[in-house]
Amino acid sequence: MLSTLSVLALAITASALPAPAPAGQVIGSKAFSAPAVHNSNYQRNGTAALLKAYAKYNLSPKEGQFSSELLAALGSSKVKRQDGSASAAPAGGTEYLVSTSVGGESLNLDFDTGSADLWVFSSSLSSASKKGHDIYTASKSPTYQALSGYTWSITYADGSGASGKVGTDTVTIGGTSVTGQAVELATKVSSTFVSDAADGLVGLAFSSINTVQPVQQQTFFDNAQPSLNSPLFAAYLPYNADGAYDFGFIDSSKYSGSINYATVNSGNGFWEFASNSYQVGGSTFSQSGNTGIADTGTTLVLMIDDAVSNYYASVSGASNSATYGGYIFPCSTSLPSLSVDIGGNYATIPGSLLNFQSIDGTNCFGGLQSVGGGTQNIYGDVFFNAYYGIFDASVPQFGFAALA
Repeated sequence: MLSTLSVLALAITASALPAPAPAGQVIGSKAFSAPAVHNSNYQRNGTAALLKAYAKYNLSPKEGQFSSELLAALGSSKVKRQDGSASAAPAGGTEYLVSTSVGGESLNLDFDTGSADLWVFSSSLSSASKKGHDIYTASKSPTYQALSGYTWSITYADGSGASGKVGTDTVTIGGTSVTGQAVELATKVSSTFVSDAADGLVGLAFSSINTVQPVQQQTFFDNAQPSLNSPLFAAYLPYNADGAYDFGFIDSSKYSGSINYATVNSGNGFWEFASNSYQVGGSTFSQSGNTGIADTGTTLVLMIDDAVSNYYASVSGASNSATYGGYIFPCSTSLPSLSVDIGGNYATIPGSLLNFQSIDGTNCFGGLQSVGGGTQNIYGDVFFNAYYGIFDASVPQFGFAALA
């Protein structure tokens, strides 16, 4: 089972620390769209994207999946580490950035449906860590309130992560503001985040996996949803183009056909649903009892080994490369489509979108790769390049429809 970011209860009375300021009024539209601008500096790196996902979900690679030369190049003798001493793998950047105002200061943030923290680069970071980023300075905001004694920390399996202090402020996305929103100020970030284009992250998973201690905080969406026309948001992330996150409404101009829905089990804190089978071309395969996670914060589609090997068995010239940590194939090869079961309905990802990256002009890296030691499929941005994804908290449920 994938491990989630768990929060340990502290043995301390409620009076020992000030209670967190509750989120206040939601000001603005009851339905709004926040542009997700395609990062023009983003460069695809399949190996880095795979390692980033493994670190995020605390996944172990298969024995021999990465060559010793690759690991040496990454500056680590092993991919999975818990002691924080491993050098972080290059992140490959964030592909879609959303302009977000925190206390009146503009930041470009990564919207991530696979986590539940709203954290930002802050003025408390070292000069080296702030380089190339817009930062949040709490002292400049007239609405900032510190939460004394509150902390947060995200630590990934490769030793990368971020941590710091906590306060509340007014956060504005797409013209709608939430006052008293918990904002996690980074006082320490790993090199992975420093080299990324994002100035922080807006977590859109369930608040149960928020990492603030001693009291977990609500996500922006959870605070905003009572004032929205509908308690939902939707991700529109077309391939190599600008997209959007729609809150409180479904934009029919962004998809074609009908919307299919899958009931979500939020027990692990993710937008997770049954995913019991898949299709490669015209062949159907069972993966009974499996689940899938809709995650805009992961780049690739990651599935169990049987699914990955069955897919690439139909790709002429494909091989599992320890040099790159995953399946590669001749760029001239035409890839078959992949259909994944989402709550009883298939979502078909065209083969063209599963050709993730040219490695050397001859060989390409696949957009479908192994989930390693994990047992849950992760449907990342390669999936969203083909589908408008709807995250509906009312059931909860996840909906999908082909992009227009």
